[in-house]
Amino acid sequence: MQQTPIIPQPQADSESSHPPSFHSPPIEPPKPVKPSKKQRLKSALSTISILLIAPIVALLLTAFVFQSYQVDGPSMETSLYHGDRLIVLKTAKTWADLRDQDFLPERSDIIVFNRTVDNNAHQNRQLIKRVIGLPGDRVVVRDNKLTVFNADFPAGFNPDRAGGYQDYVSPTTPGNVDITVPDNELFVLGDNRPNSLDSRSFGTISSDEVIGTLVFRAYPFREARTF
Repeated sequence: MQQTPIIPQPQADSESSHPPSFHSPPIEPPKPVKPSKKQRLKSALSTISILLIAPIVALLLTAFVFQSYQVDGPSMETSLYHGDRLIVLKTAKTWADLRDQDFLPERSDIIVFNRTVDNNAHQNRQLIKRVIGLPGDRVVVRDNKLTVFNADFPAGFNPDRAGGYQDYVSPTTPGNVDITVPDNELFVLGDNRPNSLDSRSFGTISSDEVIGTLVFRAYPFREARTF
């Protein structure tokens, strides 16, 4: 009779009836690497470069690209009011200067320009007005009416109505003016015609005096708009 061999089975140890637990040793965070002297010097030079370059870039932008202005006085009401913050674009003027050409804005543009005002003392001021007459135009102010004559409109026209801003400008233009605008010059008026110091008083301005053209009113925020 063949006997089936008995294979001894391992006996479970009562003290090891639960699987052994393994405890991983705590992982220490890597120690910060102290930058080398060369790296510290490079970082310091980068910071200094930024501090030096930033104001230079700001000056270049202000001189040649755009500049912020604040309106002082009521001469441009109701288009602009005292205290309005404006952005004036200079790129067209800068490009004309680089090409050694005269910069002439469009009729009805609002521009900022330098002007020496004689009121017992010569004061160089920056004024903001609207372009009314271009070189070759004959500008007539009479009987509270403004009329511009040129080759395209020999019978004359009212630039306020043609420019589409008549809702913002005074309905009458006081004064007595009859002038033909010389080459490279402009005839400018404030929108508040009864209360504006402009070409009716000091004559035409040179294109060289123009700083830039108004493109945006940034403040008051509720009145922000482009021009």
